[in-house]
Amino acid sequence: MSPFPTTVAVGCAALSLAALVTELLRRFALRHDVTDRPDGRKGHARPTPYLGGIAVAVVTLVAGAVTAVAGGFGNPGLAVLLGGAAIIAVLGLIDDLRPLGPAPRLGVEATAASAVVLVGGHPTVFGGWLDAAIAVMWIVFITNAFNLLDNMDGAASSVCAVIGGILCWQAWSSGQAGLGVVLVALSGASLGFLLHNWHPARIFLGDSGSLFIGFTLASASVVLHKDAAGLAVPAGLLATTLVVTVDTALVMFSRYREARPLLQGGLDHASHRLRRMGLTVRQTTVIIGMFAALGAVSGALLARGVLPSGGVLLAAAAVGLATVAMLLRIPSLPGGAPSAVPGPGLSVGRQLARQTAGEAADLRKGASHLRKSGAAG
Repeated sequence: MSPFPTTVAVGCAALSLAALVTELLRRFALRHDVTDRPDGRKGHARPTPYLGGIAVAVVTLVAGAVTAVAGGFGNPGLAVLLGGAAIIAVLGLIDDLRPLGPAPRLGVEATAASAVVLVGGHPTVFGGWLDAAIAVMWIVFITNAFNLLDNMDGAASSVCAVIGGILCWQAWSSGQAGLGVVLVALSGASLGFLLHNWHPARIFLGDSGSLFIGFTLASASVVLHKDAAGLAVPAGLLATTLVVTVDTALVMFSRYREARPLLQGGLDHASHRLRRMGLTVRQTTVIIGMFAALGAVSGALLARGVLPSGGVLLAAAAVGLATVAMLLRIPSLPGGAPSAVPGPGLSVGRQLARQTAGEAADLRKGASHLRKSGAAG
């Protein structure tokens, strides 16, 4: 198989098929009222279908199945990766239709990730079982990080298209043609879906899509780095997924120090803060996509030996921390003040309660003073 013609053919076919299937699913969802309704923790203003992720998953899995058949099922690691991704897509669909708790979700994700690591391999940092455990946890983390990133029109699908395309190049370069086909199909399917998800979005990914693309990209990254060792492992993985790591770190840290529920949705992501800086939704999506491309290209150049692992790791960590620090200065809630660290032992909620109580006390004192003045008069 020649890489370039195959990549173009599979990518174009996946794009066209995903665009068609997404439109069919959109109409089905509207007909049966499978929609995401707006509330105070979401950014959209009208009920929107959320079955778009099924189109991305189906197109990617079909491409993978065709590749497996054409290759004579000679790659068990790829088969397990596709099987795990299919399970995650079904898990997400169930969660879309009837929300699940974190325990069953994490249990299924960890099981699927463990299968990928055991069969497909994993990179080496410390040696022994600890590396396998870290790889599983990393796949689960990135899977859910993509779920969090899916908070604005076009954000998750554009990031997936960018990272998937660059990982596809890595796969072809390392001789993993089957994985390359799957990744270009995922990238093309994301672009086909993006035609409907570009602002203003006509359909959303839903958990079935965001969990699927997160699991597939994370698992592919682990498999592609299975021969890596030492600093090249954290440097390559962090750089490739820097954008989702930064967004998750920003949200978790912000909610923790403001004493808000960590797992409850909100308008405090990187995309929402960029909007409060005055950017449009489309400009925000483009910036996030460019950030993702910068990180993924750095990871690819590291894998090719062009960039040093220590330098990439230091740069990725520095850029990530600086970005989180900068975005924390932007209000975490609409119309709110910039995030502030509460006083020692005192949460933001308690500070507000004390401030409100103090103002109420002042009002009572003022009213009492007026009554006494009237009585004296």
